[in-house]
Amino acid sequence: NWLWSLRSSAGLKGSELEDLWSLLPSLPLSSSFSLSPSSVLGLGALASITAYWLVTRPRPMRPPCDLKAQSVAVNVSEARRSAILKDDTLLEFYYDDTRTAYDMFQRGLMISGSGPCLGFRKPGQPYEWISYTEVAEQAQVLGSGLLAKGCQPNPEQFVGIYAQNRPEWIISELACYTYSMAVVPLYDTLGLEAMVHILNLAEISVVICDREEKAASLLENKEKGTTPKLSCLVLFNDFSQAFVERAKSCEVEVLKLEQLMPPQPQDLAVVCFTSGTTGTGSFEIQQDDVSISYLPLAHMFERMIQVSMFCYGARVGFYQGDISLLMDDIKTLKPTFFPVVPRLLNRIYDKILGSVTSPFRRALLNYAVKRKQAELSSGVVRNNSLWDKLVFNKIQESLGGNLRFALTASAPISPAVLSFLRATLGCLIFEGYGQTECTAGCTFSMPGDCSTGHVGAPLPCAMVKVVDIPEMNYYAKNGEGEICIRGPSVFRGYLRDPEKTAEALDSDGWLHSGDVGQWLQNGTLRIIDRKKHIFKLAQGEYIAPEKIENVYMRCVPVLQVFVHGDSLQSYLIGIVVPDPEVFVDWAKDRGFVGSYEELCQNPDVKKAVLEDMSAVGREARLNSFEQVKDLYLHPEMFSVANGLLTPTLKSRRADIRRHFQEQISSMYSKKAN
Repeated sequence: NWLWSLRSSAGLKGSELEDLWSLLPSLPLSSSFSLSPSSVLGLGALASITAYWLVTRPRPMRPPCDLKAQSVAVNVSEARRSAILKDDTLLEFYYDDTRTAYDMFQRGLMISGSGPCLGFRKPGQPYEWISYTEVAEQAQVLGSGLLAKGCQPNPEQFVGIYAQNRPEWIISELACYTYSMAVVPLYDTLGLEAMVHILNLAEISVVICDREEKAASLLENKEKGTTPKLSCLVLFNDFSQAFVERAKSCEVEVLKLEQLMPPQPQDLAVVCFTSGTTGTGSFEIQQDDVSISYLPLAHMFERMIQVSMFCYGARVGFYQGDISLLMDDIKTLKPTFFPVVPRLLNRIYDKILGSVTSPFRRALLNYAVKRKQAELSSGVVRNNSLWDKLVFNKIQESLGGNLRFALTASAPISPAVLSFLRATLGCLIFEGYGQTECTAGCTFSMPGDCSTGHVGAPLPCAMVKVVDIPEMNYYAKNGEGEICIRGPSVFRGYLRDPEKTAEALDSDGWLHSGDVGQWLQNGTLRIIDRKKHIFKLAQGEYIAPEKIENVYMRCVPVLQVFVHGDSLQSYLIGIVVPDPEVFVDWAKDRGFVGSYEELCQNPDVKKAVLEDMSAVGREARLNSFEQVKDLYLHPEMFSVANGLLTPTLKSRRADIRRHFQEQISSMYSKKAN
């Protein structure tokens, strides 16, 4: 009886009770039995061990809702909302007194005060930190200088920021928020044509730059008469008197800054320009839309996370600018929160597996991963187990040893990689989904849910539904269709482009994403296809190339891939850029020797890559007509610089098709012959 009482009071499971019972000595069960001194001592020791185990045993995480029903249907066009919400009213503000980007930083300032806010380092040097108080003071000076020179403290005043991602960028952004001005980020990767388009479309008169060289490039456009509205430049770094004189000659003034005015929640906060794949687009975000950064991800995602981190008084460190030193920066910073793109997680996964060479160590790693995954399935997330200390300690230390949360987004991640890293890193790893037009995120995996193959349930700020796509045989009645989002996080529209706005936002305020989703039984969403860029093969089969490309990206030797098809052809072909970090070793393991460029020209290597891609495609259950039948190995990465990627690192499909037209024609003609 006392044992069963112990079970109910301690919350023991049946299996745990059996383990405890097995430790007990054989005792008579009659009511008149007596214990010897050794039995009493044994029971005392057992009681002590039991008490210690009960106190120190890992506690499962309590999820915020039933993981078997993470979203709830609402009576609005078959939409679903987060099960965390009490009713169908969406969450607009997490804190009632924090409704703008300005409020978020002020809350962090109140929490942290003189604590570290923005960090930077020079190669080989320790991080230097600017406190919240110092950041606030510098933002005031910057903003007041803009006012003194005629900038208007209202959301119709667009201010461009053309600078490297560094503390001064954030200070400039906060200065604009402080004075209700709208921020327009500018980047080197946009290119001259896009830069001119943005400056003119947004009628930007003031641009904040980091270096004289960047400001000089803007002056060149002004001198040519292509950016007539430009009249003010503000620089972080020192600049020459010759530059000042040149600016005056084209009626552009170089500024310093001062003063302050709090913004209103309905005011515009950001006008961010997306590259798109068919043209240049922009979107507006209200002050109170800015919700949720850290390392260099897609620009919008980065901005949102940074702003929300300030809300909690967090410190944000910027990497040195050399991608080869990125892991060193992470180890030095010892971050607790790590937003990361799947590509980097894949590299961490490959590096871990590649470092385990002996059969014994590999068997030990696999067993340790299985034991940790068993804990995860019961809701236990920790980094202090026996397996963490024996097997995973070095892995966790490589990321600073202080990681508590990680977030992956912007592209699909392999379920095997996600499950493996959740076990080895000993922290919560969430997967999110969204797009720039809904302020980065609309779904998010739930704390305590260790399942994979989905992107979580709707966030409390968004309703999500799927709508029919008859031409692709997806129907909402089957829980499949184009993903649509509605809620306070959805953008107002594309800046001064009502036609494109009408294409993205319907009359009921639903944002049409172009992605195809499927509702799972537990209320989570799975991304299964892509509506945009679909085309039809000669036999009438519809093809979504981006879906196929995401599958092929799981191949070890593949860094980038472009899948092409033609309505006059019955099969697909591909352009593949092998991963230079692994391709040579991968080929060597298969008996091929040569430089990276030589291997790309080797037809037998191409055949081996094609076989590997086909195997991954079969594993992902691609149909036969969705598998590429031939490919071309290209030794140069698709990039923004060569015009094959957009500034948000999406493929410029039309440009890639034109660039490789000779290879595409050759592959089709070879098959025909």
